Amino acid sequence: MSKIPVIAVFDIGKTNKKIFFFDEQYKIVQERTSRFDETVDEDGDPCEDLQNLTSWITKTLDEVVTSEEFEVKGINFSAYGASFVHLDENGNPIGHLYNYLKSFPEDLKDKFYSQYGGELKVSTETASPVLGNLNSGMQLYRLKHQKPEVFSKIKYSLHLPQYLSFLITGKYFSDITSVGCHTNLWDFKNHDYHTWVKEEGIADKLAPLHPSDSAVEVEIDSRKYSVGIGLHDSSAALIPFFISFHEPFVLISTGTWCVTLNPFNEIPLTSEELKSDCLSYISYKGKPVKASRLFAGNEHEQESKRIAEHFNKPEDFYKSVKYNSITINKLHGNARVAGSAANWDNLASSGFDKRELSSFSDSDEAYHQLMIDLVNLQRIATNMVVKNTGVKRIFVDGGFSNNVIYMQLLAAAFPDMEVFAASVAQATSLGAALAIHKHWNTQSLPTNIIDLKFYSASQEIEI
Repeated sequence: MSKIPVIAVFDIGKTNKKIFFFDEQYKIVQERTSRFDETVDEDGDPCEDLQNLTSWITKTLDEVVTSEEFEVKGINFSAYGASFVHLDENGNPIGHLYNYLKSFPEDLKDKFYSQYGGELKVSTETASPVLGNLNSGMQLYRLKHQKPEVFSKIKYSLHLPQYLSFLITGKYFSDITSVGCHTNLWDFKNHDYHTWVKEEGIADKLAPLHPSDSAVEVEIDSRKYSVGIGLHDSSAALIPFFISFHEPFVLISTGTWCVTLNPFNEIPLTSEELKSDCLSYISYKGKPVKASRLFAGNEHEQESKRIAEHFNKPEDFYKSVKYNSITINKLHGNARVAGSAANWDNLASSGFDKRELSSFSDSDEAYHQLMIDLVNLQRIATNMVVKNTGVKRIFVDGGFSNNVIYMQLLAAAFPDMEVFAASVAQATSLGAALAIHKHWNTQSLPTNIIDLKFYSASQEIEI
């Protein structure tokens, strides 16, 4: 029996480390998941255990290339962003893979922004809200100024996806999807590294930029493989949509964060948008993707627990709550118009946490109110990146795409748009596989990788 041709994609999240095998039609034919504990950096802050991660990648690769069932043609990587691995002259890691949630020194932040023109100027030019270590370029700035002995030993600092590729190819690359993701590194107007990156000598520590859809031919045990250079996970997740749809669209990717991504909005970020936590990504084709984000998945988790406790229900009670238009219309008069002014204070929360649960007749009614409030907030955030762009389609993937109440309310919130729940298995990994299609797959690109369900704005609902 002949082996099945596949591409192997390593998908590295903060919690789960996965590998997927996709066949030539981009169906998942095998997946494996591993988890391992974090370690701590020199300050005692939690961080990725780079040694464990590296060992797992190399061990798994050995198993992949000796598979009796699959013929691996290509290998690629997707991983979380805002994380650097620093390498010395010999390609050995130096120091730690710092957690992007690690606090950034206030005095150093003030020094940086005062030197380079202020927060608004730098944020506008780099499309990066002030996010501390989430601006990964600031991690290098901190090393230079607080740990010069470490900084001086760095040959190249690779974002995590490119480090994973380096483990197999031995080649140093930077990728625009990682460099262009709220890093403070990239000047969106001039399409080059920002002035501060060059003045601080940071540019010398960054490997040459390479196209995101390129691959390197690597020989392992006398067999050749096409190995991609890796992609930032948020940008990788857009690729199945780019390939499947040619009309302009917006993607609301829902999870802990609900991120609205508009690849068809090239209008520079305004100061108001930056204050409301808008930012820009760069797609794998090098084009800007304006985005807004809400912590709505987290709020949903916390507030649904509060409802469950108050009404003595199981924590997952909401999974069985049916959409009820009569309840929606009853509650509409109570709906707090979240974020009436577009600023971060209002966009931080839908305001449901201020509601007295005793005012609701039961858990179903309270949950409908929570969803009304969250979708009111989502409407504001999504409008920030949709307005004046002519986009007429909204796709929703992730957890809320399966929530009929959320989807029906969203359709009502955007009556002039076509709203779809989009189901795509492992969009991030699939995107990394599709990115290097031409290097490993002799078949045509598939046309059925995304399942859609249309939601229409009900005449019964007004939001």
